[in-house]
Amino acid sequence: MAVNISNPSVPAARPDPDALVAQLHAEQLQAARGKLRIYFGSNAGVGKTYAMLAAAQRERHAGRSILVGLVETHGRAETEQQLHGLEQLPRRHLPYQGRQLTEFDLDAALQRHPEVLLLDELAHSNVPGARHPKRCQDVVELLAAGIDVWTTLNVQHLESLNDVVGGIVGIQVHETVPDQIFDNADEVIVVDIPPEELLKRLKAGKVYPLEQAERASHNFFRLGNLLALRELALRRTADRVDEDMRDYRRERAIGEVWPARERLLVGVGGHAGDDALVRQVARLARRLEADWMVVYVDAPERQHRPRRAQEGVLKTLALAARLGADTATIPGANVAQALVAFAHERNASHLVLARVQRRISRWLPWAAASLPEQIARLDPGLDVLVLSPPAPKNGSTVRKPVHERKPIAWVGYVGATLACVAAAVGAELLLQVFDPANVVMLFLLVVVLSSLRWGRGPGAWAALLSVLLFDFYFVPPRNSFSVNDTQYIFTFCLMLGVALVCGQLMARLRHEARVAAERERRAGALARLARDLSGALTQAQVAQIALTTVSGVFDAQTGLQLPDAQESLHAVAGSEGAMDASIARWSMEHGQPAGQGTDTLPASPALYVPLMAPVRARGVLVLRLRRPQRLQVPEERRLLDACASQIALALERVHFVEVAQETQVAMEGERLRNTLLSAVSHDLRTPLTGILGAAQAALPRVSPGPAADMLVQIRNQAEALQQLVDNLLAMARMQQGGVHLKREWLPVEELVGSALRQMHGRLAGHVVRTLLPAGLPLLHVDAVLMERVLVNLLDNAAKYTPPGTALTLACHVQQDAQGLSHCLLSVQDDGPGLPAHLDAALLFEPFTRGVVESSVSGMGLGLTLAQRIVEAHGGRLEATSADSGQGTIFAIHLPVPEQPALDD
Repeated sequence: MAVNISNPSVPAARPDPDALVAQLHAEQLQAARGKLRIYFGSNAGVGKTYAMLAAAQRERHAGRSILVGLVETHGRAETEQQLHGLEQLPRRHLPYQGRQLTEFDLDAALQRHPEVLLLDELAHSNVPGARHPKRCQDVVELLAAGIDVWTTLNVQHLESLNDVVGGIVGIQVHETVPDQIFDNADEVIVVDIPPEELLKRLKAGKVYPLEQAERASHNFFRLGNLLALRELALRRTADRVDEDMRDYRRERAIGEVWPARERLLVGVGGHAGDDALVRQVARLARRLEADWMVVYVDAPERQHRPRRAQEGVLKTLALAARLGADTATIPGANVAQALVAFAHERNASHLVLARVQRRISRWLPWAAASLPEQIARLDPGLDVLVLSPPAPKNGSTVRKPVHERKPIAWVGYVGATLACVAAAVGAELLLQVFDPANVVMLFLLVVVLSSLRWGRGPGAWAALLSVLLFDFYFVPPRNSFSVNDTQYIFTFCLMLGVALVCGQLMARLRHEARVAAERERRAGALARLARDLSGALTQAQVAQIALTTVSGVFDAQTGLQLPDAQESLHAVAGSEGAMDASIARWSMEHGQPAGQGTDTLPASPALYVPLMAPVRARGVLVLRLRRPQRLQVPEERRLLDACASQIALALERVHFVEVAQETQVAMEGERLRNTLLSAVSHDLRTPLTGILGAAQAALPRVSPGPAADMLVQIRNQAEALQQLVDNLLAMARMQQGGVHLKREWLPVEELVGSALRQMHGRLAGHVVRTLLPAGLPLLHVDAVLMERVLVNLLDNAAKYTPPGTALTLACHVQQDAQGLSHCLLSVQDDGPGLPAHLDAALLFEPFTRGVVESSVSGMGLGLTLAQRIVEAHGGRLEATSADSGQGTIFAIHLPVPEQPALDD
């Protein structure tokens, strides 16, 4: 590989702004996730668990919260000693085949939410009945919840190295971990000891009990195996370090390693070794830092392959998806042409194929060219890599070649035979009218119809049988295969060739028609769903369209669960089948499918697909498929994801349409109300001022008695009405232009005293107490507005408490959790308290009162105005019931600013 050494005198290239933005976004997402640390080793017994526990002990002494989720000590005394002092999570008991097995409790760990969770054996397979089949999937959910996870892993459990390790040691490991988890780990710590020392530990019984150790030393723990596994572990770690180095170069724009990004296209055909080929290319793509795709060409000759081979293709595609590849199944009459066309469409730089043993010698002149040769002829510029996957060892789970004969489609061959016999009978009757040359067309018609109806094989059989029947019954000498006239030999050959060509063309036409019908079905279903959803105006209409369409397209019982105003999921009308609310809730919260065919609760009989819209999840689509294997086809799964996306977008559109309509109505109502109140308040202010002035002027001139008491009542009611008008005007001004503060430094005593003087007349029937300790700080507030806040709170207390009760004005300074000082100014009464049916937060809504029908005057604006003024000052206003249960406390929280310097 060529290495480009940049000139130090040349300045570094400027970083790509889009790459920097993407990096910042990725860092923000990563900051909310937990950190994954993997203790990585070549095999069991090197000390991974011991090293993990030793590090946990150091972190525990440093003050971090450490929780042992599950650790397997395998009876090793040294490892068990490291568990002393560490809190261990109780294990979950699960029934399995009549026994109770213990397993890691994922829900308990999420509820505890420690800083660091220790979870041994990352590749472990969970007991059936757990949420996830694999422990590595539990780790992914823990990381998403923000919990740091420490775990252990052996090199033989990496998915991409599984077949390599099987070829080295002769034992296939069934528990594997996707390479993405290893590559995305925040920290990988290699735990390594020399093989000789490991063998000594094995003989001393420090790895396994002595009897088990004796067997292991003759099988897995051989010196050659240990050396090879150690090299694999170190090489895999070196690959990861190399990736980190390249990331470092990219982030700092030191220089590009390659001028263009490689893209690999892998072609699989259901042959032996496809799984090994996919793993090889996964390792190659990781080293090249390249994108890669795995594709299967659904050619006509592959239509009648054994079911085992078809299932093998789906398993290979699933394996490739787990290893990080894009997968696709494409139709094509010619495999080479389909692969080249797909490579051009996806801009693939390399096409990777597996070496396949050819059944026909390449030295025969009529032998067809191999697939790589055909691709080279179609596109000489496309690089074709032919890899030889390693041969599987004994005990390997690599798929064996399919040597058994393909199952004969006997129905098609019997039908073609009967059709040829019927054609011979009809030809016998037609010979009385037509020449033998015209009768041949009847046999050609039978060949074409047989190929169209039953496919390529029965069509070829019909062509051969037609020639034989024509020779036996209609060519002299009749009822014999001998031929007197040599020209009939040419007729037979021409007839057989034309019949075979017509049959093959009709078989290809049948295949292409089937593929076109599948494409039209998927495209038509998606188009119909989009058309119907575009006309839906309510959530119920969207739900009904979704259930009807998805049920018909996927041949399944469908259900739909949507959240209500309290975010609780509920099934909509028309849903079929039983649905598990807990699985639906998990799928919606995590944005991942769950249930049948997934990695989360696969034992569930239904598939739960979250409806992910651009803003948030809008519900869960539930399918109980009659043929669950249908979604193993990549195109069908993409169709389901597209339908779910369309439904989610329609639900979000309907939601925002409803929100927009409600907002528009509320805005119009608010504008009309503000206009009306502003006009009314201005018209009332002038006569109120006259009434109040006349009452105050007449009161000194009237001697004490009934007339004077009436004037006092007129004055008090006029003042109350004037305050109501002032609140209306202030609310209207705030609605139009917001709150404008004219701040000044004031002592709390001055604010309280001014408010009490203004409320002197209306508080005459109450006992007012003030608790203002010395040394209160100065407040930087708007004096007029804060005085209005206190006046409104005092007026509210006076109106809703009986005469003779006490009102308490208190103030003190307190500190919050962040250490910031706040001035707490409270108004407490001894009245009946807050209504039990009313939320305290609703008291501060405009035109809201504790009692709807009340003899107490007011419009429900005083508390709203007070809250907005306090919030404009950076504080908050709260209403709570007194601890004694009698009375209400309105508390004003104002931040204490840095005090100004005062002269002595």
